[in-house]
Amino acid sequence: MKKNNLSWVGALLVFGLLLWCTSATPGKIADPSTYTCAVYSTALSLLPPVVAIVLALNTKEVYTSLLVGIATGALLYANGNLELALTTLFFNEDGGMVSKLSDSSNVGILVFLVMLGILVALMNKAGGSAAFGRWASTHIHTRAGAQFATLLLGIMIFVDDYFNCLTVGSVMRPVTDRQKVSRAKLAYLIDATAAPVCIIAPVSSWAAAVTSSVPEGSGINGFTMFLRTIPYNYYAILTMVMSLFVIFTGTDYGPMKLNETNAMNGDLFTTEDRPYGDDVDDGTDTKGHVIDLVAPVIVLIVACIFGMVYTGGFFEGTDFITAFADCNASMGLVMGSSIALLFTFVFYRVREVMTFQDFAACIPEGFKAMVSPMLILTLAWTLSGMTGLLGAKYYVANLLGGSAAALQYLLPVIIFVVAVFLAFATGTSWGTFSILIPIVCHAFPEGEMLVISIAACLSGAVCGDHCSPISDTTIMASAGAHCSHVNHVSTQLPYALTVAGVSAGCYVLTGLSEAVLGARANLVSSLVLLGVAIFLELIVLSVIRVRTGHGKKVVR
Repeated sequence: MKKNNLSWVGALLVFGLLLWCTSATPGKIADPSTYTCAVYSTALSLLPPVVAIVLALNTKEVYTSLLVGIATGALLYANGNLELALTTLFFNEDGGMVSKLSDSSNVGILVFLVMLGILVALMNKAGGSAAFGRWASTHIHTRAGAQFATLLLGIMIFVDDYFNCLTVGSVMRPVTDRQKVSRAKLAYLIDATAAPVCIIAPVSSWAAAVTSSVPEGSGINGFTMFLRTIPYNYYAILTMVMSLFVIFTGTDYGPMKLNETNAMNGDLFTTEDRPYGDDVDDGTDTKGHVIDLVAPVIVLIVACIFGMVYTGGFFEGTDFITAFADCNASMGLVMGSSIALLFTFVFYRVREVMTFQDFAACIPEGFKAMVSPMLILTLAWTLSGMTGLLGAKYYVANLLGGSAAALQYLLPVIIFVVAVFLAFATGTSWGTFSILIPIVCHAFPEGEMLVISIAACLSGAVCGDHCSPISDTTIMASAGAHCSHVNHVSTQLPYALTVAGVSAGCYVLTGLSEAVLGARANLVSSLVLLGVAIFLELIVLSVIRVRTGHGKKVVR
């Protein structure tokens, strides 16, 4: 509490200092075409994101931290004039909050999030999850099979991490319980297929958020940028590799090993805390079938891809790849989610698994579930607008273009580490990459290093979110698995840190390879580096397996 108070006192002192420094010559509300900001393209142009990051690290409150950063930027732009600062914050045509929310692309992202929230609520209400759980229980007969099915379902539900956590646990918990898989391992598998899968899925709420976070001045289509970062997103991909290794080799270490040993001897929890008692089935709706879960997800994926290539001109003669790269992701996702929502309503009514009243009730429920990411996006867009008004990209570009040019090739690992700590402290990966991506784009206006650095930012944000005990997905994974939250965090941390260590080493290697290849770096080189990363992780995991051995079974 004292640390938080000191952080807010520090923020107030920053405001006081800014006001004092500019009180002698307050800014004037003048013609925007002739108005000059005193700190334009100087070191102070980086103050808004720095304030937001420092406050977020110390207070763990991402909303207020972003808002204070935005206010700091507006005050700097206004040269201390409070009236102009307020006008800039909300109504500036290039960076104000109202301007950002009036942008059709940004609004499209928000509409897509709302529709996705409604779809999640509908699929949970229909009872398809419980039906899938009953089906899986009759077809899976081994511990490895139960864990692999959990991983596979988590990968299949890649459209949103909230949907993943809310669905996979209730579906697979009866199956893993029957095969004596610990609740801690179930929670890890749920968490490992939430954010790490969404961040490399082109059709997801995360792809939309990342796309919208890339400034227009970066010189590349935001969705194309997202696609190019996938091979470099080491933490997300290596987390999948580690999950498969752990499942099929039976390798467990750290606190997870004790949990798994006890589970095989009948104790699924290990801890005294047994959340939700010994419930093994949440499904009370006997009308639901597996198709009620699978059909809407498939239609959503197909419809979103259709919407994207449609906006890219595919039906006007453009080839598929070009149409996908040049698409309007915001418009395509809105079109696809609209089609999926309409299909789901008609499908459930024809099957009589949901009444019209149930459908209507899911609309506000889905909207409320997406309020948090919508608020983060709005504030992050505005913060990016403030840094743009202050000319931060030009300052950073000039700074890196000088004597520090040799350091550029170590920046991917530095960005990765910064993103890890920020996401860990704040518990949000969206807030993390929304703050850092504009800064990265200012540092590397173009080229393969821009792609690598954004990938490092995304990778670190997911890693920190994966480790953080205050992350919403970590909390929901614990709830979905009916596992003690503290136990989930402590058992997952050694696994996450292993992948994080390998990822950090790979970003060093990738930065150095970029120094050698330069303009010759392409998709082939990125896939080769990914193969090297996977090979290195398998070596590390094999060494851990040999050093830990099978151990002795421990019974509580």
